[in-house]
Amino acid sequence: MKRIFIALKIEPGTKLAEILQSLKSLAAEEKVNWVDPVNIHITLAFLGDTEEDRIKIAGLLLKRECSGFGEFTFMLKGAGLFRNFRDPRIIWIGIAEPEALIRLNEKIATGLRDTGFRIEDRPFKPHITIGRIKLLKKPEILKSFLDKYGEVEIQEVNVREVILFESILRPSGPIYKPIGRFTLAS
Repeated sequence: MKRIFIALKIEPGTKLAEILQSLKSLAAEEKVNWVDPVNIHITLAFLGDTEEDRIKIAGLLLKRECSGFGEFTFMLKGAGLFRNFRDPRIIWIGIAEPEALIRLNEKIATGLRDTGFRIEDRPFKPHITIGRIKLLKKPEILKSFLDKYGEVEIQEVNVREVILFESILRPSGPIYKPIGRFTLAS
């Protein structure tokens, strides 16, 4: 059994890397679990603990659904919080014009449900998580960061493949190991 999820890998460009470093420096005294830049991704579906035979089924499904979808691009834009400033949980970077990404997610989610996988039923809100907040002593620091970057275009992302990852949890942080890559080429 492996803990798996389906995602798009995001390689941080210069501007995203600078923004991440700036925020980490500003919030150095805060209790935030920062996402390692090598782990930055957009989750399309989290499947959790999955038996090997079901992982093979997921791989076949992804091969079928991704093949011929076509490569696309989108812009990382803006920053925000899940929850609110009274109870902040996740710091995220947003996605501008995510229509192709939403269509891809719907196609994969439908295929997963049709083959008996249980996935979240809430609306897909494409984003990249950059930090998980444990405790904020000075929320005004985060507010000023979000005010500064709330609408800033950060980086164009070219999407060529979907990756099936195994998530290996470690005390030092998770390791995301690709176990399948599925091209979107037409």
